[in-house]
Amino acid sequence: MEVGLIGLGKMGSPLALNMKNSGRKVVVYSRSPEKAAAVEKDGLIGTSDLSVFTGSFSGRKLIWLMVPAGDPVDQMIDQLLPLLSAEDLLVDGGNSHYRDSLRRAEALKPAGIEFVDIGISGGPEGARSGACMMVGSSEETYQYLYPLLKDLCVENGCLRAGPAGAGHYVKMVHNGIEYAMLQALAEGFELMDAGPYDLDYRALAELWNNGSVIRGWLIELTAQLFAKDPHLSQLKGVIGSSGTGLWTVEEALSRQVPVPAIAQSLFTRYRSEQQDPFSARLIAGLRREFGGHDVEKAE
Repeated sequence: MEVGLIGLGKMGSPLALNMKNSGRKVVVYSRSPEKAAAVEKDGLIGTSDLSVFTGSFSGRKLIWLMVPAGDPVDQMIDQLLPLLSAEDLLVDGGNSHYRDSLRRAEALKPAGIEFVDIGISGGPEGARSGACMMVGSSEETYQYLYPLLKDLCVENGCLRAGPAGAGHYVKMVHNGIEYAMLQALAEGFELMDAGPYDLDYRALAELWNNGSVIRGWLIELTAQLFAKDPHLSQLKGVIGSSGTGLWTVEEALSRQVPVPAIAQSLFTRYRSEQQDPFSARLIAGLRREFGGHDVEKAE
């Protein structure tokens, strides 16, 4: 299976290499001729010409988008549409709103092009060596894509969540849960930081990752973070927000489902732009650890 990938960001680049290492021909499009040429050293095929890009495949085209949510996705689809044919597949692997994915799937139906939404978790490391993917597509298309998806994911790390929109829907909720889990970790460590004992946070995190009920990757990353910066003195507590947490809360409100922990974690991110609490520095650092997100360095 040949794959065309658009978007060489922190998730797109490692995902392209993962595709290539699985034995696929991977053609990458970038508006920058320099970036397009640079991927050649990694065994990818690069081009800054969209017509050349879409003409690089034999048979059914599989175009995988890794571009920012919103207008950039619609703009890219508009550019691609005249260059695609019926039965071609267009995958959006970014964090798009599921309602946008539903709209795009319907808009592409008259042209015979199936739109597939895939929520990807695991950060750049997962994109490179094995991700978790939540897919919104028909069952037939999922079976067609499955050999590729299986190679890109960790064992048992791929699932067809449902029809178009379902992949981005469950990824949105996944990210809302992530918000709340990070917040719980941060609050607990902030309480200990204010407590009467001189604690070794790295040692505690390593302990809790061995047999405790809260063990897991986030606890592992907590230990790594405290090993690098024992008191988080190198960070400012300004936490980025990609939008998926807000979408989760909006969805919950629209369906009258109470999500107080997720909502409060979202509000904390907004508050972090106004002050610099210990808990926010921890979340900012953890997001850098697992997802490569930017952090603001303390002065």
